[in-house]
Amino acid sequence: MKYIYILLSLAVTAATLTADTSDPKPVVSITEHTSKMQSYDGFFKFYSDSTTGKLWLEVVNNEEEFLYVNSLPNGIGSNDIGIDRGQLRNTRVIYFKKYGPKLLLIEPNYSYRAISQNEAEKSAVNRSFAFSTLADFKIVAVSENRILVDATDFLLQDGGGIARQLKQSRQGDFNLQSSRSALDFDQTKNFPDNTEISSLLTFSGNKPGIYLREVTPTPEDISIIQRHSFIRLPDSNYRPRINDPRSGYGGIEYMDYAAPLGQPITKRFIARHRLEKKDKNAPMSEPIEPIIYYVDAGAPEPIKLALVEGASWWNEAFETAGFINAFQVRVMPEDADPMDVRYNIIQWVHRSSRGWSYGGSVTDPRTGEIIKGHVSLGSLRARQDYLIAE
Repeated sequence: MKYIYILLSLAVTAATLTADTSDPKPVVSITEHTSKMQSYDGFFKFYSDSTTGKLWLEVVNNEEEFLYVNSLPNGIGSNDIGIDRGQLRNTRVIYFKKYGPKLLLIEPNYSYRAISQNEAEKSAVNRSFAFSTLADFKIVAVSENRILVDATDFLLQDGGGIARQLKQSRQGDFNLQSSRSALDFDQTKNFPDNTEISSLLTFSGNKPGIYLREVTPTPEDISIIQRHSFIRLPDSNYRPRINDPRSGYGGIEYMDYAAPLGQPITKRFIARHRLEKKDKNAPMSEPIEPIIYYVDAGAPEPIKLALVEGASWWNEAFETAGFINAFQVRVMPEDADPMDVRYNIIQWVHRSSRGWSYGGSVTDPRTGEIIKGHVSLGSLRARQDYLIAE
C-alpha cells in the first residue's frame, strides 16, 4: 500500500510540474504592461524599455498585409564585399497571424496566383503552394483586438544575411554576437505609413579576408547598422503595365492559373512609379503627385549641383509623354533620413576602391509599383573620370 501512495504522489507531482511549465496566458492589458515605457505612435505603435533595451511591438489582430524591408543605413565600405551604405536587402509582403499563445509572421506566396473573382479558385492556388513563416513572437498582453509582443530578438537577428555574404565573398566565418548587439533608438522612428527600427549588429570571426582587413579597424569584429522597415501597402488604384521584353525594363512576374487557355500563364509587369495626370484629357498636364528624387546632402560641391542638374534632364522625357514638372530633383533636407521610405534618393556612397553605381527600389511585389526609388552612386567614379580626362 505504501508503494501505491508513493506512485500516486510521483504522478501528481509530475502532472503539476508539467502544468507549471506551460506558457501562461496574458493577464494584463497593454496599457498596464507598458505604463513605464516610452511609446512611439505611427504605422506600428511600439514601446521601448530603457532598463532592458527591449522593444515591444503592438499589432492589430486583423491579418492585414504590409511591406517588410531590410536595409543597411551603414555599410562596410568595400566594393568587392558588396555590403554598401544605403543598400536595400530583402523586400517582402507579410502579415501577422495569431495561433494560440503565439503571433506568427507569415509571408504569402505571390509567385503563384489566380487573378479571378472566384474566391474558391484563388484558394485552390493558395493551398497548392507553400508559404513561409519568418518569425514567432510570444504574446505578453492583449487589449481588445490589439496584441503586444516582444520583438527584440527578431529585430536583432541577421535579417540581411551579412554573415552569409561575408563567407561567400571569402572574408571569413563570422557569427552574430548578441552580447555586442543592441537596438539603436537614436535611428528608430515612426511615421503614419512606415515604421523604421534600427539595430546595431556585431559580427565576430577569425581569419578575415584581405578586403575586410582594408576597411575595418579590427577586422575580427565588425559592427554595422541594420534597418527594419514596416511599410503600409498602397491602395488598389494603381494600374500595372505589361512588361514588353523589348522595353528593357525590370519588374515582377508571377504565374496566373486563372489565365484563359491560349494566353500566357506567366504574367510580367514593369516596375515603375505611379504617375497620373490631373487633367487626363489635356495633352499636357501636371501630375496628381510628381516623382521627386532627393540628392544626398553628403555629396560635395560642385558634384551635388551637377547631380541635381543631370538627374533633372529626365523631366524632358516626361514632357514628351505629356506631363508638366512630373519629375523633380532636390537636395535632401537636413532633417530627413535617407532610408525613410517617403524619400526617393540619389545616394553618394564611399568605398575604399572604385565600384559600381546601381539602382534599386522598394517595390510592391503584387503589382510592380515602386514605393521608393533608391540610386547608389560610387563617389570614386567621379575621381576616376577626372583622372581619365586629365
